[in-house]
Amino acid sequence: MENKLGQVTLFVIIAIVVVGVIGLFFVFKDNFLGDTVPTTLAPVYSRYSECLSEESNNGISLLQSGGGRIDVGEVFAGNDFNPFSTHLNFLGFRIPYWYGISGNNLVINNIPALNEMEDELALFIENRLNDCDFSDFYAQGFIIEKGDVDVSVTINLDEVLVSANAPLSVSFGEDVARKTNHNLNLNNKLGSLYNSAISIYNKERDSLFLENYALDVLQSYAPVDGVEIQCSPKIWKTNEVVSEIKQGLNANIGKISFGNSKDVYFNQNMGVEQEVNILYLPEIFPSKIEVTPATQALMIAEPVGTQEGMGIMGFCYVPYHFVYDLRFPVLIQVGDGLNNFQFPVIVDIDNNVISPIAGTKIVEEQDIDVCAFSENDLTVNTYDLNLNEIDANLSYQCFDSICNLGQSENGVLETKVPACVNGYLIAEAEGYDESKVLFSSNSESFAEIVLEREYDVEVELRIGGKVISNSSSVVHFTIDDGSSSSAIIPESSTVKLKEGLYDIKAYVYGNSNVVIPASRKTECFKTNKGGISGFFGSTEERCVDVEIPSTKIDYALLGGGKLTEYYLLASELETGKIIIEVSELATPNSLEQLQYNFEVFETLGLEVSFQ
Repeated sequence: MENKLGQVTLFVIIAIVVVGVIGLFFVFKDNFLGDTVPTTLAPVYSRYSECLSEESNNGISLLQSGGGRIDVGEVFAGNDFNPFSTHLNFLGFRIPYWYGISGNNLVINNIPALNEMEDELALFIENRLNDCDFSDFYAQGFIIEKGDVDVSVTINLDEVLVSANAPLSVSFGEDVARKTNHNLNLNNKLGSLYNSAISIYNKERDSLFLENYALDVLQSYAPVDGVEIQCSPKIWKTNEVVSEIKQGLNANIGKISFGNSKDVYFNQNMGVEQEVNILYLPEIFPSKIEVTPATQALMIAEPVGTQEGMGIMGFCYVPYHFVYDLRFPVLIQVGDGLNNFQFPVIVDIDNNVISPIAGTKIVEEQDIDVCAFSENDLTVNTYDLNLNEIDANLSYQCFDSICNLGQSENGVLETKVPACVNGYLIAEAEGYDESKVLFSSNSESFAEIVLEREYDVEVELRIGGKVISNSSSVVHFTIDDGSSSSAIIPESSTVKLKEGLYDIKAYVYGNSNVVIPASRKTECFKTNKGGISGFFGSTEERCVDVEIPSTKIDYALLGGGKLTEYYLLASELETGKIIIEVSELATPNSLEQLQYNFEVFETLGLEVSFQ
């Protein structure tokens, strides 16, 4: 009996082992059988490997082009205050900013982690691998069955490992094969490029080298601070100054290197092995460059010493101080020209210094976009001064955000706005001056905006009945609301004016032979004595002679006049030309005569007519 029980037990154990072996075979049969498939079926699996390789390379290219993102996320547009969206559009690619600034002037950081890149690449391959085209094999009679795909990715410095768990069964005639695991080892430096990009980004955030280069460009390519010895205004064309700044940024930003360059100024000495390009393309990249004080047309510095009661100075000079706000994107590319990893950042200069907001707060753009919460009803009517309906572009300013509302049709716009206290409704229309009204959208839902017609008017200046053609002249029109327009003759003789009460001043300048003679003066100062007494703080007075060289004043006041509280009618402005008649002054040949001209100017009037 015991022998029979022993035999039964032995058979049970053998049965369990056999069942276990069969189960293991079916679970791991791909490993047992290896990669060997019938020759007739090999082309199908070869095609599948090609698809895996192609989709993997496509995903890597998207990661490199998109700043480490395949899914670049939703794009939030910029506004008038901050013209940058959440993405930089470069050659059709929308690349999320690694460092940006929101419409509410808050810092945004959007830097992908390495594991996020791996997950995005794996998901990209999973979603596309089963789209592999087997149509030619189906036509030949192959039966191909695909299973669910599960992909994992590992990004190393010089390689990308792709492992796809993707059952693929193929049969043709009597040949049958099934393969589940598909592995790929790509020779790609994505990980190395990403590490270099992170190092450059951290260097920028720690030292703000891009902002410092921008400040150097500003000082070198634009008028910031200075003094000119002359008695006529110093004038720059705003658009030309802005263009010079952009070209200076383009030329200098592109020279920055991170390896072992011999150019000390442009080298950041990081020892980055790959080639690094930093691009600022003013023609296609959005830029914000604002100058204060300035108009859209001119930057004017007025002379000192020409004012009434300052004749005692004996000369005049032009000091200038302009304040600049710069925001512009740069695209940083790391690679060999063909295989690049790129990411954009915003460079921010505020009031001639590096913006203090850098790194102060990290937020997500969608959490602070005021315009995204436009839920309150609004109806706006737009008119001209005669209460005729006009169509205008409307926007709403809430704090630092400016929300585009759309264009009124037949003078009416019905839309939605964010709830805001003491915001501003802004209306703009071609041929009209911008109108801005205080409006609290949290408690109001209806507004009327009146826009004033703006006219392009040519200014003709006459002296002694003759049109001025070979002298530099400036005519200032200052309206009672404090805004002003200036005509520079002959360079820019057309101004935009609207009906209103104006103060008008006209200056005529011409060549002068006035020379401020050379002079010498003595300046004294205290300095430490030498020896033991100096060690205990004893001082002595020392004097030096200072030589002041002679200075020629090239331009002097030769005529002009002023008229206060003159009302310009719309019917007069519609003529398109204003004629200003001023008085002539003697050409100065001495400092005394020069200063006399400026003193007499205060008593001179002018006459206005239209044509």
